[in-house]
Amino acid sequence: MISPPKALNAFQYVWRSPWVRAAVFLLAFYAAYRLLGQVMTVVVDFAVAFLIAYLANPLLNWLERGRVKRGLGVFFVLLIFVGVFALAGALLVTVAGQLITLLQSLPDQVGRLGDLLDRMGGWLQDRGIPGLDNARERLTTAAEAYVRNLGTNIIPILQNALSSTGTLFSRLVSIGGILGQVLLILLLSVYLMLDYSRVNTALLRAFPRPWQPKVLEFTTLVGTAVGGYVRGQLVIATFIGVFVWLGLSLIGIPSAAAIGFLAGAFNIVPYLGPIIGATPALLLALPFGWVKMLLVVVIFVAANQIEGNFLSPYILSRTTDLHPVTVLVAILVGASLLGFAGALLAVPAVALGKLLLDKYYFPSRVYTEGP
Repeated sequence: MISPPKALNAFQYVWRSPWVRAAVFLLAFYAAYRLLGQVMTVVVDFAVAFLIAYLANPLLNWLERGRVKRGLGVFFVLLIFVGVFALAGALLVTVAGQLITLLQSLPDQVGRLGDLLDRMGGWLQDRGIPGLDNARERLTTAAEAYVRNLGTNIIPILQNALSSTGTLFSRLVSIGGILGQVLLILLLSVYLMLDYSRVNTALLRAFPRPWQPKVLEFTTLVGTAVGGYVRGQLVIATFIGVFVWLGLSLIGIPSAAAIGFLAGAFNIVPYLGPIIGATPALLLALPFGWVKMLLVVVIFVAANQIEGNFLSPYILSRTTDLHPVTVLVAILVGASLLGFAGALLAVPAVALGKLLLDKYYFPSRVYTEGP
């Protein structure tokens, strides 16, 4: 005997309507959006702490394989982080002072650039080369606009950061707030480093069980593309900054630390660091003659060649494996869409997309047999 179908309760009856489900999902999405706006600072702090734990996890695993307990390894990583943070703070004060001097001296160097262009233009015109009538004006105007924009945007920020003006109370509140946020991030990162596997397991359990293998597979791809790229690019940027700093110091170019800092910091976006750093370095080398300018060019070309031919293929080949044309197009598209943040995120996003294509699209029937 077949039992009659079980009657739906009131909730099941109402939930059958697609309009009710759509309204509930939209309301839940709106509530989550408003809640995220209220706790965005906490979310960002947790994300930064998780990134620190993620970047430190390979080192901690290596120490554990060497029979170093994880708690001692976390303490070691924390000492490294605090030491690097203190060194970066001291270096930043020095670099900020050098940047102010550098930016303030650039207009004088632009005038010297005009004199050099006059001599070069006369030499070329004497040999019958046409089309150089307005070259001097165009180049000096472009250089003056470049220097003026740099000075207008950067000098007030640096001077305000280094000045002693302002009330003591407001400065203490500001410093206390920053230090409190840094300490909170460090505390969170310590707990995440100690229980990294358990935290990942807890995050994975938030998804339905049938989804968990695919979520784990996807996060592995994200770690390979994005995490490996971030680690590698930080190593490469540090090398470029130190190489440029030491090279310019050896040939006697002023503000070598500031230029090296600029080259290293902007090299987080591939190919941008040498371009940003070479311009002020060449202008500062003008008073010393063409030999120093040629040596500056050699330093930046050498840094670019070492990065492109040795460091990037060795460090990034396992994570991105992208053709240089693909990297450049990705940076240009990202910069046009989201500015500097887009240029910064473009390469790891494209690298992740390439891994997803290799993993899911190329082995699929849609690719092998056609849609």
